[in-house]
Amino acid sequence: MAEEEPAFSVLSQALQGLTLQDFQEFKTKLLEVQVARGWNIPKDLLEKATQPCTLASCMGKSYGEDGAMDVAIGLLEEMNQRDLTEELLGEKVKEHQQKYRKHVAQKFLWYREVTSCLGENLSISSRYTTLTIARREHEAEHKAVGTSQGGANSSNSPTTTVVTTQTLFKPNKDGQVVVLVGAPGMGKTMTVRKVMVEWAEGTCHTQFDYIFCMDCKDLALTKEASVVDLVSKCYPHSRTPGKVLDAQKKILFIFDGFEALGFSLIQPKDELSSDPREVKPLETIVLSLLKRTVLPESSLLVTTRPTALQSLGRCLEGECHAEILGFPAASRQEFFQRYFENNNKADVAFRFARSNEVLYSLCTIPIMSWMVCTLLEQELSKQKSLVECSKTTTQVTMSYLSWLTKAGRDNLQDLQWFLPKLCSLAADGIWKHKVQFEEDEIKEHGLDQPDLLPLFLNEKVSRKGVDHGNVYSFTHLHLQEFFAAMFYILEDSEEMVDGSGALQNDIRVLLENYSKSRKDLNSVVRFLFGLESQKSIEYADEVIGCRISSQARGDMLRWLQGRHGGTSHPGQVMKVSELDTFRFLLEMNEKSFTQSVLGGLTDIDLQNSKLSLCDQMALSFCIRQWDELRCVTLRGCSFELQDPREEVPRSGASGAGEHPYAHEEPHAPIHLLCRALQHPGSHLRVLRLQWCQLDESCCAELGVLLAQHPSLAQLELGDGALGDIGVRLLCEGLQQPSCCLRVLR
Repeated sequence: MAEEEPAFSVLSQALQGLTLQDFQEFKTKLLEVQVARGWNIPKDLLEKATQPCTLASCMGKSYGEDGAMDVAIGLLEEMNQRDLTEELLGEKVKEHQQKYRKHVAQKFLWYREVTSCLGENLSISSRYTTLTIARREHEAEHKAVGTSQGGANSSNSPTTTVVTTQTLFKPNKDGQVVVLVGAPGMGKTMTVRKVMVEWAEGTCHTQFDYIFCMDCKDLALTKEASVVDLVSKCYPHSRTPGKVLDAQKKILFIFDGFEALGFSLIQPKDELSSDPREVKPLETIVLSLLKRTVLPESSLLVTTRPTALQSLGRCLEGECHAEILGFPAASRQEFFQRYFENNNKADVAFRFARSNEVLYSLCTIPIMSWMVCTLLEQELSKQKSLVECSKTTTQVTMSYLSWLTKAGRDNLQDLQWFLPKLCSLAADGIWKHKVQFEEDEIKEHGLDQPDLLPLFLNEKVSRKGVDHGNVYSFTHLHLQEFFAAMFYILEDSEEMVDGSGALQNDIRVLLENYSKSRKDLNSVVRFLFGLESQKSIEYADEVIGCRISSQARGDMLRWLQGRHGGTSHPGQVMKVSELDTFRFLLEMNEKSFTQSVLGGLTDIDLQNSKLSLCDQMALSFCIRQWDELRCVTLRGCSFELQDPREEVPRSGASGAGEHPYAHEEPHAPIHLLCRALQHPGSHLRVLRLQWCQLDESCCAELGVLLAQHPSLAQLELGDGALGDIGVRLLCEGLQQPSCCLRVLR
């Protein structure tokens, strides 16, 4: 007998379990079967199929592999053959799982970078670089957690554990809910890809039989669905067996980019769904999964930006938060090596990036590492010396845009006409919490230009059955926010504004909304300040070929002045209490503008802020331009520590030798702050560092500050962790003849 095909061996074995009489009854019932998109087995062939293996082969040829199994399961169920029905159902689930794993591996292993227009596919295995992920075990952490915009609790701190993609979920624990938080470009989607590939290859997350990953950008186009519908979209080429959802504990649902849904997540509990087959509005179905009214024993992984945490926090209980902090020191170098695949080029590029303190700090953010590598690769390919590179997020992005638009230089006039329309689309999407656009929206904005559109937007064919045509999205939200900011200051964008309800490019409306409620506009506002710098205006005109209006600078100046007290009153202390002010000023990076904003202000008062290296650099930049600063108060703030294995590049040349106290710990958490406070024009009188988790190394920095600062008269330290050594270091500074301190608390 010929060797039986593996695809039908399971069906053949099940038919062998029938008695001769039951086998004949099964064949008789086959004559009455009506199968859509399949052929009925001719009666003469059915009569010749006297053996189970022959009959299984006939069924496979007529109904197809999946159809044959479905028909057999239906008939055996009619015949009350429960054991055989369960056996086939179980085997069908196993077979489906194997196919699904293969599908997942193919879908998530290979991807295209932002340079997808060049057609280069990359492997997640060769490009994924280890991220620092901190898991916080605290049920209410969503009220305090955040990245650069969040706060640091001074008490009742949650337990923090550094995890990897392999340890994101705890073993032997059912129904876990993990919220993975990260700013745009921090690597949330790459982390999800890594999780999916590890599961598909069987190397990790083996506690799950199925992982269903929903891209929220795609999901946002869906109006109504059931949980079964969502699962089916994850594997569109095959029907999902009903038994898959029965083993809830073995299922992980992933919602990647939750903020793209723009849901309020306020829904009466009695309207939620408990049946995975029930079709309801998408928001209701998603909320039902989050609130655990449907498939409550399954696990969830939700990736989101910090701005969506509040709405998520209203509907989740018992979740743990994991925050992506970016690339640690070793990973930054590893990323350069993986990107260049040439050790010599990687070393040259990494040494250059590391020689620029600001640029190196930006490389903590994965998307910025990618942009820096992309730019340096272009320079190295021209045999150019890497003598200068951009210092702000905006300038790095503009350099990337310059490189990207070179592909459209054949028709420069079309590109200059195209860019304002692209910026209008970006801004419209940002205001509406929208990151994916349908074909009619592309046409409405006049962007249906086949030569230019692929440079800026990714095109994706809609899933079968979704009547939306092709859909488009910016290659990264970071870039959409950049173009949205450009909408407000491009001279050409004024031509697109009319009185018919079109999006208005009034920068005052943007800033007012950010101040009142739309904190998700932070990146747009930051880009706005970067684009309004004189350097950016000249670069855009000379290199990119677009004109940026400088008229918005006056509105931006008045807005910053107004948010910190406006017109002063007698006895009123004029202070800066918003950390983002310093970020915006660093992004513009202009001494005169910074002095105009800070002129008349005398105090810094920051509370419960987690100061990243970029934040510390922004604070330091502003302090150096701020001669009128008299008092600095930091309460409950934490300082991201420079990796002690790294050497911080020296910025600026100083003829003076190192102070003897500086060698103890040159890179203490407050190193950048203390260095800035020593600038020649400083008239600081009061420094308060209360509950800022200071240690002995901080006392070494403070000792240097006390010994050298000509006007510092009052120092308040509200920490109890300084230790005897720390106190001695402070005393050494106090004993210096140049110390002017009068009050120490």
